[in-house]
Amino acid sequence: MKLAVFSAKPYDKVYLTQAAELAPDTGSNIEIIYHEFVLSSETVSLAAGASAVCVFVNDTLTEDVLTSLHSLGVRAILLRCAGYNNVDLKTASQLGLFVANVPAYSPEAVAEFAVALVQTLNRNTHRAYNRVREANFALDGLLGRTLHGKTVGIIGTGKIGVAFARIMQGFGCELLAHDPFPNPEFKKYGEYTTLENLLSRADVVSLHCPLLPPTRHIINESTLGMMKKNAMLVNTSRGGLIDTKAVIAALKKQQLGGLALDVYEHESAFFYNDHSGTIIEDDDLMRLTTFHNVLVCGHQAFFTEEALGEIAGATIRNLTDFVHGRECQNSLVQLTKEQGAAPITRGRSDTIPIRI
Repeated sequence: MKLAVFSAKPYDKVYLTQAAELAPDTGSNIEIIYHEFVLSSETVSLAAGASAVCVFVNDTLTEDVLTSLHSLGVRAILLRCAGYNNVDLKTASQLGLFVANVPAYSPEAVAEFAVALVQTLNRNTHRAYNRVREANFALDGLLGRTLHGKTVGIIGTGKIGVAFARIMQGFGCELLAHDPFPNPEFKKYGEYTTLENLLSRADVVSLHCPLLPPTRHIINESTLGMMKKNAMLVNTSRGGLIDTKAVIAALKKQQLGGLALDVYEHESAFFYNDHSGTIIEDDDLMRLTTFHNVLVCGHQAFFTEEALGEIAGATIRNLTDFVHGRECQNSLVQLTKEQGAAPITRGRSDTIPIRI
């Protein structure tokens, strides 16, 4: 079994290699080839000779890429992430490709990072750090707000959203949530409400939903106008949930009090690589970095030792399920001998649960 891994970083090599070596029923039979390049129509030929490919959030698996993979002999797509908006599942279904993701890996890692962004942006610790390094100990401009007693709105109440709620309840916050499919676990910490009511009441709004057609630009000019003036917006999920131009306008009008991003809707051209010696031509991204009340990180919320271990382990387990023809609980496309392949809806029809 040859596995081609795209968008591979040094840490991917360490954790995936270790997970493959520890796999009880496949293990030494997996030959892993690592490619630093993203998977795209230009690089798909690198998958030649592989039976499976492993991809990440910024790899592109459109109809033409999937068709090319199939013609090269690839039969399995392994996503080492939860989101799958970058995969054309309909085409994968028609081609009979096995597709599986890692739906739950250390949700606390992402939730904790979201809280870190809230705390940093609220108390200006990033600015204080830079000031002190220049022997400036003045407090002017560093004024924050006490989180205790504030209202926090959570859009999407899957495992990460609930983990975030659990932490914020510990701060003494009132919690509101919006999700078409309420999660009983969240009801321990707060109450569900409409999106409009959540936005109008929340001092902090945190996004924890996948990027799907119903959630693309869920934060836009209209919904930003519903938000409480000077509220803080945090996104550790997917960049396309936010209309960047609309959020820049809200910041300029001082409607939005602060913005913390670990993701960006056009991040694939920049994130996970060093561009410090080049000119960034994305004017919206560069404009965001000029605001004193905006934090932009490079999609690192998942980046903990525990999460990387869980991702690698689940990815290899998905592969071994494919190799041995076993049912895979993480499958995104269901394969049957009688009916061929069909996308797994997981209970969704026209209404998409906005959670991860």
